[in-house]
Amino acid sequence: MSSSSGHEYENQTMGKNILLLNFSNDRFFIITFLLSIIYSTTLIGNLCIFIIIRIEAHLHTPMYFFLSNLSVLDTCYSSTTLPTMIFNCATGNKRISFVKCIAQLYLFVSLGGSECILLAVMAYDRFVAICNPLRYPVLMRRKLCAGLAAASWLSGFLDSILHTVMASKLRFCQRDESVNNFFCDVPPLVQVACNPTKTSKILLYVVSVFLGFSPFLYIVITYVHIISTIMKIKSSEGRSKAFSTCSSHLIVVTVFYSTAIFNYVGPRGYSIEMDNVASLLYGILTPVVNPIIYCLRNKEVKGALRKHLRKLYFMTY
Repeated sequence: MSSSSGHEYENQTMGKNILLLNFSNDRFFIITFLLSIIYSTTLIGNLCIFIIIRIEAHLHTPMYFFLSNLSVLDTCYSSTTLPTMIFNCATGNKRISFVKCIAQLYLFVSLGGSECILLAVMAYDRFVAICNPLRYPVLMRRKLCAGLAAASWLSGFLDSILHTVMASKLRFCQRDESVNNFFCDVPPLVQVACNPTKTSKILLYVVSVFLGFSPFLYIVITYVHIISTIMKIKSSEGRSKAFSTCSSHLIVVTVFYSTAIFNYVGPRGYSIEMDNVASLLYGILTPVVNPIIYCLRNKEVKGALRKHLRKLYFMTY
């Protein structure tokens, strides 16, 4: 293909639209309401945790610094997909331009990748705190924590460039191409592309293993050492306290990786309904449950929230 014809085809691709999957038309009001509640809960929960950590001096520790980064990540993460889903459901307009679709894909994959790395960093923080408590203040200095958090964000956004470039080069047979998903993601776009997608699928799995499985494997190995160290603690009170500092993180890791594996590595195309459930769980579940998990299981965060809510109540009345 000549250079001019290549540019012509690229312009045609950029001018195409993507038709996203929409919810049932006869229940659009209920679904719009539910999605709005989920999005509001996600925003309020994560922003509350972020603000509490910022204003409470005793929460200015590495663990809560990384938790505040996780809250910001989840806020941005849900904001890349849920507003579009709410708008599409409320208006019935499921069309999105190819350019906007690629932009949404880039942000969604970037933030998901960043969360993979950040969860591994949080596991390292717990490893040092429990396995090397005397060296914890020296090892987890403020400068190192800032560098690890920045590396988490940067890794996700750099990795997403590969996926975005690959997706932007996909060819679609129809002017308005329908995808089996509620938002723009790599697997659904690869499925409906006309040009050979073997390279795209290989890249998807390779990067998923590198950026997804490697941090997960690191987290598993880290927690083997953490649990081994906890079991050597003689007092039951000490063991209970050590477990409580990492139990919330373990639950978050389980929720995030189980939905991510289900969405990206699972048997796609096996069932349309299962594919849709996988994408919804991965895009919605983690951001909304993370603040709930940390609020319910973390006494310090829960206590700080209760104190400030009580202050707000008395100021109001």
